[in-house]
Amino acid sequence: MAAGKSAIRYVCYGAAKEVTGSCHLLECGGRRVLIDCGLFQGGREQDRENAKPFGFEPASIDVLLLTHAHLDHCGRIPKLVKEGFRGRILATAATRDLARIVMLDAASLQEEDARRAQRRSRRRGDLNGEPLYTLDDALHAMDFFSEPVAYDSEITILDGVRATFRDAGHILGSASILLKLDSGGCTCKVLFSGDLGNPGRPILRDPERAPAADYVVMETTYGDRPHRALPDSVDELYHAIKQTIDRGGNVIIPTFALERAQEILYYLHRGIQNGVLPAHTPVFMDSPMAISATDIFRRHPECFDEAFHQELRRGDPFAMSNLHFCRDTADSMAINHIQSGAIILAGSGMCTGGRVLHHLKHNLWRERCSIVFVGYAAEGSLARRIVDGAATVRIYGEDVRVKAQVWTINGFSAHADQPALLDWLGREKRQQVLLVHGEYERGMCAMEACLKQAGVSCRIPGRGEPIALATATAREPC
Repeated sequence: MAAGKSAIRYVCYGAAKEVTGSCHLLECGGRRVLIDCGLFQGGREQDRENAKPFGFEPASIDVLLLTHAHLDHCGRIPKLVKEGFRGRILATAATRDLARIVMLDAASLQEEDARRAQRRSRRRGDLNGEPLYTLDDALHAMDFFSEPVAYDSEITILDGVRATFRDAGHILGSASILLKLDSGGCTCKVLFSGDLGNPGRPILRDPERAPAADYVVMETTYGDRPHRALPDSVDELYHAIKQTIDRGGNVIIPTFALERAQEILYYLHRGIQNGVLPAHTPVFMDSPMAISATDIFRRHPECFDEAFHQELRRGDPFAMSNLHFCRDTADSMAINHIQSGAIILAGSGMCTGGRVLHHLKHNLWRERCSIVFVGYAAEGSLARRIVDGAATVRIYGEDVRVKAQVWTINGFSAHADQPALLDWLGREKRQQVLLVHGEYERGMCAMEACLKQAGVSCRIPGRGEPIALATATAREPC
């Protein structure tokens, strides 16, 4: 390859040596493509990161490609638009539908947090506490979504930039994105894994394996370990529920609204149907976003596994006679009066906000109750502190003792584990694999060591670190 001016360049502006905030920039001959624009999640330090400048000018971005609708991948899009982005946003149909409810929910929480901060500020005599973005900002951001993209159909998104969305099997509509780049005769294929699903799930198809690409930007959330087998995890979930109900407590399941809530509903329905769980057990879905997401699931059967299609023909696998959907605040508050025998699914999954905080406040200190974590808990999050064994946690300004039994069942993860990541990557020859979206000292470093041992060239980008993927001069193209 001839030396000269960089023609194709990659910069990671989020999920660099960390799990959340996914945001990746590709520059190709003067054109700028952003892949994802997510929120940093975990605690106050991450909140401060969200408020900082992006590290690039939003107005300079020509197009944004969205891999999926989780908050840590789409949650800063309204801020991007607010600060000057006027390009197109491309995503699958299901991702577009889910992103709308995710961004609106995030905006509502931003406004609520800002009002709370403003009340505190007024008492101190200052005027801080503006939301990162508002509901109007989130609605405005939806205007920039183009017609939805179909899986496995190559499209030209800019001069010299072609994209193919491939099923990532992570959540409804999730995609890995293959980009074919051409700048002055210098060509390069770059594959973004997005978040990869765990094979063998009951609702969605398995991830499509990685195609040929010069560079692969790959997530490493569970790059350090395998998951527990899914059947064992389901059995443990049933055991945790039965044990808690037998001793007269409630089961609180902090739940991610997209995919995890629907999958847990599916297993609860199957457990009650098969007589493994008591038929009379009331189940509360206390998450307006999860309720809306469940409706969206029903509208996108194109994403389902064939076996799940067959189940749909026999009936609604999300429906139970004892299932209560709680959209209104009053319905949510009424659950707090239930002392025993209830299964409560509420967001957020990392306990960083949402209605689950109220349920934790009312049940975490009760020895008869159980808190069942079925998803990832980022460092700094309330969920992580509980999982790590904190004796006391602070919820809404009040110290709450952790006396309930805490269960961590990682077999439900929607992320591929280490063996699945390696299987997805395959043995195709790559120039380099760039590792992102993982805890640095666990997922990333473990995957780096694993790949290097297999003779695969890889690196871990730092935030804002430019990496030349291909270069060319005017006279000597690659």
